[in-house]
Parts: sequence; C-alpha cells; structure tokens
Amino acid sequence: MAGIQELFDLTGRIAIVTGGATHLGLAMSSALGELGATLVIASRRGELCEEVAATMRADGMACTGTGCDVTDPDAVNALVDGVVDQHGHLDIMVCNAGGSAPAADVPNSSPDAFLDTMAMNVDGTFHTAQAAARVMVKQGYGKIITLGSVMASLGTDRRTCVGLKHDRSSIGYFAAKGAIVNLTRALATELAEFGVRVNCISPGQIPKPGVNPELVERFRQKNPLFRTGVTDDVKGAVALLASPAGDWITGHNLLVDGGWSAW
Repeated sequence: MAGIQELFDLTGRIAIVTGGATHLGLAMSSALGELGATLVIASRRGELCEEVAATMRADGMACTGTGCDVTDPDAVNALVDGVVDQHGHLDIMVCNAGGSAPAADVPNSSPDAFLDTMAMNVDGTFHTAQAAARVMVKQGYGKIITLGSVMASLGTDRRTCVGLKHDRSSIGYFAAKGAIVNLTRALATELAEFGVRVNCISPGQIPKPGVNPELVERFRQKNPLFRTGVTDDVKGAVALLASPAGDWITGHNLLVDGGWSAW
C-alpha cells in the first residue's frame, strides 16, 4: 500500500499549465512545482510567464515560461511538441487559459464578444487537451485538467452587481464554462481506455486583486462558508487530480466553491 506522501509526489512528472502565470493558474503551477513536477507555464504573455518562472526557479522549482495562444492549434501543438522533445514525455496538462470578452447583457450582447469568449475557453481547452492526448495515448498515462466554473451550472444573478461599477461575466462565459464541463466528461470516456484521466475543477468566487470591495463583501455574504475564495483554495484540488492520489477519478467536475452551488 502506497503512503499518502508517495501518492501526492510528482517528482519526475512533466506538467504544462496554460495561463499559469497569474491568479488561479499561478496557484496551480505553484502546487505542482511544490510537489516536485517540472513545469512549463504558457500564455499569450510570454515575457510574464518567464518572469514568473524565474521567481519559481529561485524558490527551488524546475520551471520555464513561454508564450502560447491556446486559440491557435498550431501554437498549442508546437508547445506540446517542444516539451516532449525536451523531456521525452508529458504527464500533466492543466487547460487553465481562458477569459471573458466584455459584452452588454442580452438582448444587446455582441455576437462577436460571445464567440470570442467561447474561443478563449472552449476552443482553447479543446486544442490543449487534444494536443496533450496525442502524447498521453502513446504513453498509456496522463492527467488532463480543465477549468470550469461554478457558473457552468448556474444562471446569472443580476442582483450581485446592482449599483456597482462592475462588469459581471458575460453570457458567453456561462455557456463556455458549461461546455467545458461536458467536454471534460466526453474526453474522459474517450481516453479512459488509454490510461488518461480527464477531470474539471470548477472554482467559485475567487476575486482577483482590485475587484470592488463591496462586490467581494456581497460574495462573502452569499456563501455558506461566509467568506470568498482565495487562490490557495485550488491548490489541493489540482494536487489531487494531477497526482497518483487521483488515479481512480476521471470524468469528474470538482466544485471548489465553498458551498456556493449547494444553496
């Protein structure tokens, strides 16, 4: 029987985290690095990725940063091919990069903004998952982790932002995150026979720095745990799903929302 520390040990594992230089991506990158994985963090902001990677190397982690637009399949394939050429394998892909294009509420929402948001999230997740799967199927092992949201299974609550200068997530974001959750299930069932596990982490309200304090307070009051999330709250989730400790989990949507969706 393996010990618990052994089950969470990622020494020798190679991981890519898209959008891995900021906010939730940075927290997940840190978690994997602290557990011993060799990291490649990638986003459209390649210089920022390398700056963050340098900081992580100074903290004793093996990490490099590079630029990659996940909406471009050629760029994603080049990223994965480069990692495999250098390290010989790819064990963990965290499909974190995404976003939300600003848009007015329906019925005045922009079709272009909707499609841009879908591309950032759904297209980007598909491209990165598929590129990783090509490698992992040949290996007979791998972990693909997608990023959903509590909003994937809930409608928008306009009351949260009433009276505040805050652009809530666009309608496209709700649709995109819902699509990612079910894309995860489909990928998990298609790849299971090859030893590849695919799971989704769906965070709740984890505000970025600079968010209106009144909005943060409203989030806090609406949560059963009576607080908002912090980036460290996703570290345990990604550690479980990326490590051998999560080998018996696939096709799962892990809500990390403090009970927000349980009301």
